[in-house]
Amino acid sequence: MSIAPVPPPTAPAPAVRLRVPTDEDALIWHRIFDDPEVMEFHGGRSAEFSVYEELTARQRRHDAELGFCLWTLTDEDNTVLGFTGAQPWPHTHFGPVGAIEIGWRLARTAWGRGYATAAARTTLERLRAAGVPDVVAMIDSRNARSIAVAERLGMRHAETFTTPRAGQEGYCYRLEL
Repeated sequence: MSIAPVPPPTAPAPAVRLRVPTDEDALIWHRIFDDPEVMEFHGGRSAEFSVYEELTARQRRHDAELGFCLWTLTDEDNTVLGFTGAQPWPHTHFGPVGAIEIGWRLARTAWGRGYATAAARTTLERLRAAGVPDVVAMIDSRNARSIAVAERLGMRHAETFTTPRAGQEGYCYRLEL
């Protein structure tokens, strides 16, 4: 049995591109997120296509109005890997109401390759340039992969909360920009 080598911590970050989502991205996101592992901490099942149509339209509005959004993440070959970016916290009944939330969701095939961290770092640079003073990341307490990304970004666990989804525990990570 052969074990794949673990890249050293100083391995170069993969090349990533972030762009405003298009109408076509709604279909791509729907397809690549139609995976129980990808959706494990996002309701456990794929969302309807209409959810992604609305999400990409909302992100285009955010980009036009705020200068940032959940951008479509592509690799060096322009293959869509998912999204990474930031948006105003979308809920009014729990969590950090009024905060800017950074987030990422990638296709299963892109996991473990440094894309989420590289794209999130690019997001932080863009948010600083847009004058955003601080960000949060709301993460399901069971999602070790996302917690690791937040910590690699220098974010710190600020509070624990209970989500409306069956009382699941979540973490709020914060970072001053």
